[in-house]
Amino acid sequence: MPFNPELCRNESEVESKLIVQYLLPNLGYTPDIWHQEVTFGSIRLDFLAFAKQAKHFVLDANSPLSVVMEAKHPKQNLNNHVYRLKQYLTKLGVAYGLLTNGKEIRIYQKSKGNIQLVFRCSGREVDSKIDEIKQIIGRDSLRRNIQNEEIEIQTINQPLEITRNNKMKIIAIYHNKGGVGKTTVSVNLAAALSNMGKRVLLIDIDSQANSTFAAGLLKFQFEEDDNLKDNNISHLLESGEFNFIPDIVRKSEYFNNPEIDIIPSHITLIEYQDKLNKIAVSRTRLVSKLKRVEKDYDVVIIDTPPSRDLYAEVALIAADHLIIPSDLKPFANQGLPTVIKFINQINEYREVMGKPAINLIGVLPSKISGNNKFLQYTFPKQRDVITQRYNLPLMESEIYDRTAISACMNQILNVAELEYPDP
Repeated sequence: MPFNPELCRNESEVESKLIVQYLLPNLGYTPDIWHQEVTFGSIRLDFLAFAKQAKHFVLDANSPLSVVMEAKHPKQNLNNHVYRLKQYLTKLGVAYGLLTNGKEIRIYQKSKGNIQLVFRCSGREVDSKIDEIKQIIGRDSLRRNIQNEEIEIQTINQPLEITRNNKMKIIAIYHNKGGVGKTTVSVNLAAALSNMGKRVLLIDIDSQANSTFAAGLLKFQFEEDDNLKDNNISHLLESGEFNFIPDIVRKSEYFNNPEIDIIPSHITLIEYQDKLNKIAVSRTRLVSKLKRVEKDYDVVIIDTPPSRDLYAEVALIAADHLIIPSDLKPFANQGLPTVIKFINQINEYREVMGKPAINLIGVLPSKISGNNKFLQYTFPKQRDVITQRYNLPLMESEIYDRTAISACMNQILNVAELEYPDP
């Protein structure tokens, strides 16, 4: 797919749309040999890509085996960041560095304690120039310089070992109103992050089990075939001594390239709630059990119920970050003060536990009509209400309502006299 620099509105989108989705795959770098948010002592790199998979990521001062990629905001002047890139390449002994703000792509080469510009093009030219870029920093081009079978090089003085700086992030998707797109956001965010090479765990803690179903689970003809009834999120919460995440986790069936790990839900969560409510520590068990797998996942996404019940509390106590999907219509907006009050109560509980307040990423516009007049006149007013009346941050991303996809969600499968959802 061609790269469009107009789609990059901030640094994060330069990273995801230009580097992760376009450059790294086209240059031959697979997720197992590139690393994001890598720290060498006091140096923090956006991306470090290796020409060959390495057992020990320790670099020699003259090693030509890898490339640093740094992304900046589209409004940033790249000239202001050349000196910092020079420090990275010369101190770490990395041969090449790519510097981009989406609108411009530059490649610098380390040379005798300095760096020199060896390639430059605009974001609009990158499709036509990709072969030239491959010749300079493509995986195959750099790999030709590798003489040894294994990369295990020690520095002359003190080795600089890579520290992965991507602590497991836990993101709850919550609104106390139903039908605003929580499951859509949860499932698609999990799938997108997984496609970017992230190790993702999707937790469904809503008794409607929509995320569980969307991932291809909970599809059975007879009740006796239901293998999730006795193996779901409620069992994860019922004890601190058994039923840990590896015991409950399932692999997705609809998303299989790559698969996503899922903690499924089930309609029986309704029955379990009274029992769990009587156990005060059940609210913190997800926290402790996620702690056990923090090295196994990069991101955890939690799909929550449209309520303020025990399961919503469990999700928001465990999460580090919160996204509030909303169609921005009056009924959804009327629920926002209640959401804010609920978050404040959860933050009091978190403070007692010694956890910081949950980070509200923002309200995410979802299920937005694609009608041109609506987008021109009504939608801007709806957006302004969130920031001006409710004083909440509003995310830049927007999810539009697609009629064809909505129709798919209504498909059913007839088995004998029974009807099963089959989107």
